Amino acid sequence: MKIRTGFDIAFDTPVPTPMVLMLTTHPSRAGDVLTPETITFDPPVPAHQFVDAFGNVCTRITAPGGRIAMRSSFEVADSGQPDEIAPDAAQTPVEELPNEVLPFLLGSRYCDTDKLSATAWSLFGNTPLGWARVQAIVDFVHNHIRFDYQRADCTRSAFDAYNQREGVCRDFAHLAVTFCRCMNIPARYCTGYLGDIGVPAVPDPMDFSAWFEVYLGGRWYTFDARHNTPRIGRIVIARGRDATDVAISTSFGPAWLAKFEVHTDEVAEEAPPAALRRAA
Repeated sequence: MKIRTGFDIAFDTPVPTPMVLMLTTHPSRAGDVLTPETITFDPPVPAHQFVDAFGNVCTRITAPGGRIAMRSSFEVADSGQPDEIAPDAAQTPVEELPNEVLPFLLGSRYCDTDKLSATAWSLFGNTPLGWARVQAIVDFVHNHIRFDYQRADCTRSAFDAYNQREGVCRDFAHLAVTFCRCMNIPARYCTGYLGDIGVPAVPDPMDFSAWFEVYLGGRWYTFDARHNTPRIGRIVIARGRDATDVAISTSFGPAWLAKFEVHTDEVAEEAPPAALRRAA
């Protein structure tokens, strides 16, 4: 299947302001991009890309002052298959984990493992190791937090989400990631595109989405504590320890969001001409 996705975002800055943007598809999906994935800026500004320590593509610009708009729209090929389910995926003992996986066991800015370790063990200490334990965590978080766009808070940590019991997709992901790390299961935070493909459309404005991945049986698997069901058409932009590492924009000075639109839709396949259908 094909998915058309992209964004139309604008910021207001009172003075020239350096910015780092994370708005480009992750290199792991680069081979699936079918049409040019170009970010255009209005007014035009020089842009420089680099790859960060987590393998994400970042774009550096200096907003000139005033309003700057950034847009992109492109097509991506996708398998059309939902997230993989692997009930037999085993938990790897910490001493056998690859070195590059170890950072995803540690606490981070929004994943305050020190505050939730005792809670995690009391809730999940008797669950089976591996996939079943992760699913138990996802089930708990999915039922524990009430989703509410109006209650978004960029300072809310996993501990706060556990106590406040409300938030948006990043809060579901942070709490689930934190519980996994407390249980010695490596978990990393993901952000990207996720449209209403294969599920009933919701009336809310489309946004980037947050989910997470866990390391089981020698590889990474996708989980989504907000939706708690396998979904079709995830297009990852960035991975990191938490939302700090994958922010779509980081400004080094005042920058106010003036416009924010995201689109992610399946491209309808065109039926072949009647003559070709008869010939087939």
